[in-house]
Formats: sequence, structure tokens, C-alpha cells
Amino acid sequence: MGQDRKIELLAPAGSYQGFEAALGAGADAVYVGGTRFGARAYARNFSDEELLQAIDTAHIYGKKLYLTVNTLLKNKELYEELIPYLQPFYQAGLDGVIIQDFGVFTALKEAFPLLHLHASTQMAVTGPKGMRFLEQQGAVRVVAARELTLKELERMHQESSLEIEAFVHGALCYSYSGQCLMSSILGGRSGNRGRCAQPCRLPYDTSLDGRKNYKGKGQMCPLSLKDICTIEILPEILEAGVTSLKIEGRMKQPEYTAGVTAVYRKYLDLLEKNGKESYHVEEKDRKYLLDLFNRGGSCTGYYKMQGGPSMMAFSNEKKTGEVSLNLRKSKEKIYGNLILFPGSPVILEITCQGKKVTVSGGEVQYARNNPMAQERIRQQMEKLGNTPFVWGDLKIQMEDSIFVPMSALNQIRRDALTKLQEELLKPYRRSLTGKLPSALTDSQKSILHSPGISVSCEDRDTAQALLKTGGFQGMYLPFDLMEFFLDKGVRAGISMYLALPYITRGQMPDIVQEKIPGWLAKGMKGFLVRNLESYAMLSEMGYGEKCRIDHTLYTWNNQAVDFWRAQKVLGNTVPLELNQGELGHRDNQGSEMLVYGYLPLMYSAQCVRRNVYSCKKTDCTQQKIKKDRADVYLKDRYENLFPVVCECDPWKTGNTEKILPCYNIIYNTLPFGLLKESRQVKNLGIDSVRLSFTMESPGEAVHILKDFTAAYRNGQDVPDRKFTKGHFKRGAQ
Repeated sequence: MGQDRKIELLAPAGSYQGFEAALGAGADAVYVGGTRFGARAYARNFSDEELLQAIDTAHIYGKKLYLTVNTLLKNKELYEELIPYLQPFYQAGLDGVIIQDFGVFTALKEAFPLLHLHASTQMAVTGPKGMRFLEQQGAVRVVAARELTLKELERMHQESSLEIEAFVHGALCYSYSGQCLMSSILGGRSGNRGRCAQPCRLPYDTSLDGRKNYKGKGQMCPLSLKDICTIEILPEILEAGVTSLKIEGRMKQPEYTAGVTAVYRKYLDLLEKNGKESYHVEEKDRKYLLDLFNRGGSCTGYYKMQGGPSMMAFSNEKKTGEVSLNLRKSKEKIYGNLILFPGSPVILEITCQGKKVTVSGGEVQYARNNPMAQERIRQQMEKLGNTPFVWGDLKIQMEDSIFVPMSALNQIRRDALTKLQEELLKPYRRSLTGKLPSALTDSQKSILHSPGISVSCEDRDTAQALLKTGGFQGMYLPFDLMEFFLDKGVRAGISMYLALPYITRGQMPDIVQEKIPGWLAKGMKGFLVRNLESYAMLSEMGYGEKCRIDHTLYTWNNQAVDFWRAQKVLGNTVPLELNQGELGHRDNQGSEMLVYGYLPLMYSAQCVRRNVYSCKKTDCTQQKIKKDRADVYLKDRYENLFPVVCECDPWKTGNTEKILPCYNIIYNTLPFGLLKESRQVKNLGIDSVRLSFTMESPGEAVHILKDFTAAYRNGQDVPDRKFTKGHFKRGAQ
């Protein structure tokens, strides 16, 4: 392979038995969840005692253990619970934590300076700029978004020294990880809290117009992806620069973990030994992986393609074979020398991994009658039980006529193994030297502060109608509309912001880079950024302080708010999953809050329209004028319609010469609106509120703007509309 990098096979464990199975099958490292803050809340997970034991066991075997802390934390959890929870694991030598929340990231970096921080796939890292930004913040590894191709991973590897961890086997989410609110908004179980109810696996009807031409009749699962199996393309994944090969499956049984890990271990070893030229996967091993578990077959994921129907498990049929495995436990070889001479203490020397310990105790006695046989002594000393050790060799030096109580042999063995274990683990132990987060204090609020009003929209006629109506202070527009309306907005005294794509992959188009300096010179205020890659792009261009981060760059807690303040951004957008009470304890200074709009439930590299019908870029029916922006609709079992928008040109440049990866947005069936809650929202002390227009006609948008202006600016009591209140009242689990 010509590799000078240490390649890691990373296995999942949802229980201690799964952890033992992973090590026994050849994993180099294991990732697990504890009792708190993991993205698999419904797995059995590890008790605190099991986690401490697993850390030590992994280190004795020369392996690593990573802990998932990859959920978003509320203020109370971060300031009062996170550090005490992690402290004993840090001191025991935990190798790394997998993190989604920037507040958690900064808190752990300060409190536990020697702990390796891994950016979770929940951060949706999609390119080299975001990766470099994380490197500057102190991350040591990025778990890449699962939607990336081999070429994208290779570019990331070339532009950053961070380790890249990538999924090679297991389940795929339909949405970009960390960017899905479907389970949360529809059922209150947040994927960002590890409680996803998987509505993507359910059947939906599909329609091009929301009223007829339904396909599937409730039997199709248009959002359900096959599992991935990349055993065939391992050489290419490694050549792209991936350091850690990650198997998904903390919710699965130990037998699954052991089976999958063993197969990947086999082929990684063969690859290292023989090189890629002779690399070949046997048919029996392919079948074995499918027999362990598959969902409508398997696929190689996005590594060589940008989605498509071949990746879909439209029927979502899970198949688990009758696979019986002998779950073996790893044992570390030890070498001993037992010395038994009359009148002297029992002496035991043990060597392991270059470490040597010597213990003594008791007394060897002369045996006038019935002297002890060496075989009896050996039999007693070889009783290592559930320890992580096995004898590689045990030498016994003794005279013929001796007697040693069995209790003395047992004690000397236990003492020696305890001392050896302490010696082996000593390099991993840590003391506390970091800075703990300050205690949580309520931020000062401006009671009944009248926030400014901003609008965002995606349609030219809607933008024209809103500008003609006026009454707002800020406007967010995509590239094609900014080109058309910038001058008019600036003349009207409106702060104009360029709204960047929700998902950013590849380089910023040349035309966008060329236009930005001129637009800023004309009075454009800045940018609305929805992902880490967009922010990092602008920051490297020198525009980081002109960015307002959207709700998709989460700031659930004050530590996360402070993180972005330290980057000197213009402000943040209030998260969509906190309730009124939780928002009341959040530092909302400099924040904008969405108070109206169809909430995006998912952003996906897959395209519902393409997978079920055909790609709209080649479908002549798209030349007809549409009455709404949706390209396709989903209908659930309750007859709710969910509009789906195909973002075929994410930057909205109109330039089709260089096609960038497209994505779908699935919107909620009803718009979110806090029209009657204006007084409660004002009391939160936010700077501004935003109305997001996507599906509305120009006339509808104007009426909604007038209603919210009357409520939020003039304090008028206006009739409520048919809105969902989102999490403002109930919050997310």
C-alpha cells in the first residue's frame, strides 16, 4: 500500500460484551456510549463502572477506547453535569471523545487539555475548509460526513493534517447527520439528543403535485437507504487518506460486531501483507456479511456516486441471518518466574509488554511429609480467571521438599497481577490540570425588548413584493436574488445578507467569489452561513466577522454562543429545539430567532424526485411554470403532505457548466409560527426575529409579514393562523 499511516479498525460496542467481542475479533479501537450524552440513547450503553473497566482493558491490550459525547447539550447539562461525568474517565486515560456541540468542544478542551477531541459526523464536516478550521480549534480527528466521495476525502486529506475517520459498514442516515429535525419536530424525539425515532424508515406516498399521481400507495419507503458494505473498495478508501475505518452498529448485537470486525480485520491484514494489486474479496465473505444483517441488500455508499435509486431500500426489509459465533475474548500474554525455596518468601516475577514487576509474600516451608508437586503448584498459578491475561510461559524454580499454602499462592498471584496492571496503566493515568467552566448564570434580559424584523426568501416575485411592502430591517437572499435586489435594498436602508447553501461541498463558485467584494462595497452587510464549510470558506477569505450563523450551526448552550462570539461573527440564530424556558436561560444577546417559516426537516444528498420519478434537470415537464416551489411531495399515513425541494444549483448562480453536488430539503407539512407568542419572544432579549418564506406565494408572504409586524412591532393583537409552535412550548427530548 505504501502507507506510512497507522490504519485503525474502529468497531462499535453497545454493551460490555460487545466491547469484548470487538477486541476479540481484532478491532484496534472501540467506540462506546456511556450513561449520558451519546447519540444512541436507546442502546444498552455502559455503566460508569463498565466504562472505567473498558478503558483499562483496552489499554492493557494496546487498544484504544473512544466515548461518544455527540449530542447537543442544554445549559444545565453542560455547566453542571458534563465535567463531573467525564472526570473519572479522563483520569483513567480515556483516549478520545466524539463531539457534535461546539460548547462541549471548548469546555472539554479547557477542562481536559490532554483529551483527544474528535469532530463527530453530526457536525456534518463536508470539506477541507471546515476541516482546517477544526484543526485550528484543537481537534485531532474529523469523522467525515457519510455523503462524501473518495475524491472529496482525498482533497480533505491533502489540505489538512487531521486524521480522517470514515464509515465503512453499517446503516446510513437519509439526512446529513446532525441536520435532521424530522423525528424531533414530528414526535419530539430529537436525533440531536440520541433519540431518533427513524421516521425515514416509514412508508410514504409520493406525488409531483401534492394531489394526484401517487406512487407506492403507502408501501414505498422513499427515504430508507440500504446499509453500506465497503469491503470491496477498502484499498481505495485508504488511498483517499482515511485513517480510521469505522463500523456502525452500537444498537446491534455482539455477534454482529464480532462478525463484521473479523471480516474487515482479515482483509486489512491481507491488504497490508500483499498490497492492493492482489486484493480480492471471497464470495463466502461477502455472503457472510450480508447474512449478519442487511436492509434490502447493500451498497458501497457515496464513495463513488452522488446518490441514486441503487442505494435505496424502498421496502425497508431487514434481514438477519442465523449466524452463530463463538465470541472470544482477547488475552494478553504474560511471562512469569515463580521462586520457591524453603525458609524464604514466595517470589513471583511477571513480565508483560516490556514491563516487569516482582512481588513477594508468605513463607515457603519444608515439607517433611507429602511435599507439593510442581504440577499442582502450576495448576494453581494458572488460574487467571476473568483477568485480561494468559500465561505465555511460567517458569517455576523450587526445591523438592516444600510446602506452600494455596492461599499464599493465590495471594501472590493476585498481588502480582494487580501490580502489573497498575504498571501497564500508569502511562495512561492523568491528573486534573485544566480550567473548569464557570458556573451558569442567567443572562441579563431586556424585558419586552422590541426586536428588529428580518426576512428571507427564495423567490424573485416574493422578494419584490416584500421590498415594496417594507417594514423590516434585514433581508437574506440567495445569490441570484442578491444580484437583482441589492441596490434596491440598500437604498431602502435594509441590511442585506447573502444567504449561502444549507449544504456546501466543493469550492465556492468563481462568480460568487468575484461578486462578493463589489457587493460589500455597495453596502451588503454580510452573510448568512448554514454550515461549517461555508463559514470556514468566508473566514479564510477574510469575511469571518461578516457572518451570521444560522440555526443549523447549533448554539444550544452559552458555551457554544461564546465559541462563536470568539470568532467575532455578527451573531447567531436561536436553535429550533429549545423550549421557551430553556431559551430563557440562554444568552440571547446578538441572537436572531426564527418566528415564522416552513421548518426544514431534512437535508439529503439523495433526491426523492430522481429516485422515484426522474431527475428534474432532464425532465421536460419542468419547463412548465409551477404554482409552488416544491418539486415533489411526500404523504404519510396521516395524510400529511411534506414538500420536497430539489436544490440542483445550491449556490443559485445559474451556471450549469460545473455541476456541484445537489441536495434535497424536506419541509414540514405546516408552517411554524409564533404570532400569538410575540410578548414571550420579546421577553427573551433577542436582537431580531426572522420570517422565512419558502412555499408561500408573494401575496401570502406580504399578509404574513404585515401580521407579524403588527404583533412584534406595534403590539397589536392579531388573529392566529394555522401554525405549528414547534418546540417553543414542549421542547425536545
